[in-house]
Amino acid sequence: MDTPQSPVAPIGPEIARDGAGALRPLLLAEPSALPLSPGPSDYDLNPDLKRAVPHELVPSAVLIPIVRRADPTVLFTRRTETLARHAGQVSFPGGRLETDDASLVFTALRETQEETGIDPALVTVAGFLDPYETGTGFAILPVIGVLEEGFGLSPNVKEVAEIFEVPLAFLLDPANCKRETTEWRGSERAFYAFHYKQHHIWGATAAIIVSLRDRLRA
Repeated sequence: MDTPQSPVAPIGPEIARDGAGALRPLLLAEPSALPLSPGPSDYDLNPDLKRAVPHELVPSAVLIPIVRRADPTVLFTRRTETLARHAGQVSFPGGRLETDDASLVFTALRETQEETGIDPALVTVAGFLDPYETGTGFAILPVIGVLEEGFGLSPNVKEVAEIFEVPLAFLLDPANCKRETTEWRGSERAFYAFHYKQHHIWGATAAIIVSLRDRLRA
């Protein structure tokens, strides 16, 4: 279990009232150049886990869509079971930087629209978290976006099995964050996890939530 910490100051009303303005002072500026220089990583909880070979991380981005409701929520996708990578796992919408993408923000919004059908015009970018390094060789820029109510969903059935929301307050409560282990590449690997109703949110997605929680606390 994650070590209990001091309670997080409630920010739900601020986001509901002020939207991006409630978040912007707390978050970082967008990185101005590539390659990304990750801060947190899969290796934080697994210091003995060695990188197989030196490599240049693949730049990518995800959108953390905070839905501006009376009690704000965070929107997630669950990947289909037929995908080659991370099949069936819960994730934020996003993907790797493509050649034609103007920026990683563009990547996050493009992927979100392709996966969920959400119009980028309904998303206000509020800030960024430190890039996150995965054990599979990606450097992920988490983009914080405030999503206005009234959005429509048109999930890409080849990639997305389900779209659902989790209360932001639930994710920011340290009591709901667990530390679990599994076997990966022949060794035990630790990771953060959240259990909300039938959903198991773990791995890099859960670690990014922890980064968001820590940034808002700071």
